[in-house]
Amino acid sequence: MAIQKRTAFSRRLPDLVTEELAAVLSSRSSFEFKDLFDKVYERLKARNAASGGEEMLRLRAYEKLQNLVSRGMVKKDVKKYKGIPKQLATLQTTPPPLPAPQPVEA
Repeated sequence: MAIQKRTAFSRRLPDLVTEELAAVLSSRSSFEFKDLFDKVYERLKARNAASGGEEMLRLRAYEKLQNLVSRGMVKKDVKKYKGIPKQLATLQTTPPPLPAPQPVEA
Protein backbone atom coordinates (compact mmCIF):
# COMPACT_ATOMS: atom_id res chain seq x y z
CA MET A 1 0.00 0.00 0.00
CA ALA A 2 1.41 3.38 -1.00
CA ILE A 3 1.67 6.13 1.58
CA GLN A 4 0.12 9.39 0.51
CA LYS A 5 2.10 12.52 1.24
CA ARG A 6 0.39 15.67 2.31
CA THR A 7 1.97 18.56 0.50
CA ALA A 8 -0.36 21.33 1.64
CA PHE A 9 -0.08 22.94 5.05
CA SER A 10 -3.34 23.36 6.90
CA ARG A 11 -3.47 26.13 9.48
CA ARG A 12 -5.50 25.06 12.49
CA LEU A 13 -5.44 28.31 14.45
CA PRO A 14 -8.07 30.99 13.89
CA ASP A 15 -6.94 33.66 11.46
CA LEU A 16 -6.91 36.70 13.71
CA VAL A 17 -5.84 39.16 11.00
CA THR A 18 -8.79 38.27 8.77
CA GLU A 19 -11.09 38.30 11.79
CA GLU A 20 -10.03 41.83 12.72
CA LEU A 21 -10.17 43.03 9.09
CA ALA A 22 -13.74 41.76 8.85
CA ALA A 23 -14.67 43.40 12.15
CA VAL A 24 -13.32 46.80 11.10
CA LEU A 25 -14.71 46.60 7.56
CA SER A 26 -18.18 45.62 8.83
CA SER A 27 -18.76 49.26 9.73
CA ARG A 28 -20.49 51.35 7.10
CA SER A 29 -17.45 53.51 6.30
CA SER A 30 -14.66 53.12 3.76
CA PHE A 31 -10.95 53.20 4.57
CA GLU A 32 -7.66 53.73 2.83
CA PHE A 33 -5.25 50.89 3.57
CA LYS A 34 -3.10 52.93 5.97
CA ASP A 35 -6.09 53.90 8.14
CA LEU A 36 -7.51 50.41 7.96
CA PHE A 37 -4.22 48.84 8.99
CA ASP A 38 -3.84 51.27 11.91
CA LYS A 39 -7.25 50.23 13.26
CA VAL A 40 -6.55 46.52 12.75
CA TYR A 41 -3.11 46.83 14.35
CA GLU A 42 -4.53 48.56 17.43
CA ARG A 43 -7.19 45.85 17.80
CA LEU A 44 -4.58 43.10 17.46
CA LYS A 45 -2.33 44.80 20.03
CA ALA A 46 -5.28 44.97 22.43
CA ARG A 47 -5.79 41.21 21.98
CA ASN A 48 -2.04 40.64 22.42
CA ALA A 49 -1.97 39.04 18.97
CA ALA A 50 0.32 41.44 17.09
CA SER A 51 3.42 39.30 16.83
CA GLY A 52 6.07 39.13 14.13
CA GLY A 53 6.69 42.85 13.71
CA GLU A 54 4.59 45.62 12.27
CA GLU A 55 5.95 45.42 8.71
CA MET A 56 5.33 41.68 8.44
CA LEU A 57 1.85 42.16 9.87
CA ARG A 58 1.22 44.93 7.31
CA LEU A 59 2.12 42.55 4.48
CA ARG A 60 -0.10 39.80 5.88
CA ALA A 61 -3.00 42.22 6.34
CA TYR A 62 -2.65 43.50 2.76
CA GLU A 63 -2.61 39.94 1.43
CA LYS A 64 -5.70 39.03 3.48
CA LEU A 65 -7.46 42.20 2.32
CA GLN A 66 -6.78 41.39 -1.34
CA ASN A 67 -8.15 37.89 -0.69
CA LEU A 68 -11.36 39.42 0.66
CA VAL A 69 -11.57 41.72 -2.38
CA SER A 70 -11.15 38.80 -4.79
CA ARG A 71 -13.82 36.81 -2.92
CA GLY A 72 -16.29 39.69 -3.28
CA MET A 73 -16.56 40.48 0.44
CA VAL A 74 -14.86 43.87 0.18
CA LYS A 75 -15.34 46.47 -2.52
CA LYS A 76 -12.27 48.41 -3.72
CA ASP A 77 -12.81 51.85 -5.18
CA VAL A 78 -9.48 53.32 -6.36
CA LYS A 79 -7.60 53.39 -3.01
CA LYS A 80 -10.56 52.98 -0.63
CA TYR A 81 -11.88 49.71 0.74
CA LYS A 82 -15.43 49.18 1.93
CA GLY A 83 -16.72 45.97 3.43
CA ILE A 84 -20.00 44.39 2.42
CA PRO A 85 -21.46 43.52 5.85
CA LYS A 86 -23.80 40.82 4.52
CA GLN A 87 -20.89 39.02 2.84
CA LEU A 88 -18.52 39.51 5.78
CA ALA A 89 -21.10 37.97 8.14
CA THR A 90 -20.73 34.67 6.28
CA LEU A 91 -16.97 34.69 6.78
CA GLN A 92 -15.91 31.86 9.05
CA THR A 93 -12.31 32.17 10.17
CA THR A 94 -12.29 29.52 12.86
CA PRO A 95 -12.40 25.85 11.88
CA PRO A 96 -15.55 23.93 12.77
CA PRO A 97 -15.35 21.87 15.97
CA LEU A 98 -14.30 18.26 15.66
CA PRO A 99 -17.12 15.72 16.03
CA ALA A 100 -17.36 13.94 19.35
CA PRO A 101 -15.86 10.43 19.33
CA GLN A 102 -18.37 7.61 19.19
CA PRO A 103 -18.34 5.06 22.02
CA VAL A 104 -16.99 1.63 21.07
CA GLU A 105 -19.24 -1.31 21.77
CA ALA A 106 -17.62 -4.39 23.28
